[in-house]
Amino acid sequence: MTTNDKAQRATVQIGPLSVDGFQMPDGSYRMSQTSAADAVGIGRQNVSDFLRSKAIKALLGEGYTGQIFEIEVDSTEQRRGQARINAVPLEVVVAYWHWQSHRGNKQALQLCIALATETLERRFDTAFGVERSESERNAILTQRLQQTESALSTLGEAYAEPDVLRERVTRLEQQLRDAGIDPWQLPTEESNDG
Repeated sequence: MTTNDKAQRATVQIGPLSVDGFQMPDGSYRMSQTSAADAVGIGRQNVSDFLRSKAIKALLGEGYTGQIFEIEVDSTEQRRGQARINAVPLEVVVAYWHWQSHRGNKQALQLCIALATETLERRFDTAFGVERSESERNAILTQRLQQTESALSTLGEAYAEPDVLRERVTRLEQQLRDAGIDPWQLPTEESNDG
């Protein structure tokens, strides 16, 4: 394999996160399974499990095979790291982060919201002729992630009380059923006379 047949590695800044990104010889991009998992605070095995699940086919279509690409990285750079990496396309990384968000991973939800907002903002910037440097964009993304974390924390606290109340109602309903009473049965006329 010549150097041109190997993937090139670069550090990609995503707000406060730094991930290793790989450019394939055909110009497409990949991220290692480890980087995809680390970005949302989960172990690499979780990405492998996701790639074997029905969820990925639901998100990316029945034709998707969940393929993991073992890529060879150009080792002429003086960087630490393996010469071969298990990597996935960016669309799989995004689907994985959304799936984790759907499953309640707050770190994944924060990342998805911040990146989706940045994507829209880039399009609006283009439409209005606004130019920003990547360092400005990363600073804004970092700030958005912090704001979203704070908002989700507050939201979690706001929903904690209704969750407790819901649990109490469920427990009370079960106690009534255990006593032979249907909690949702309308009172009969006989019970109103007494």
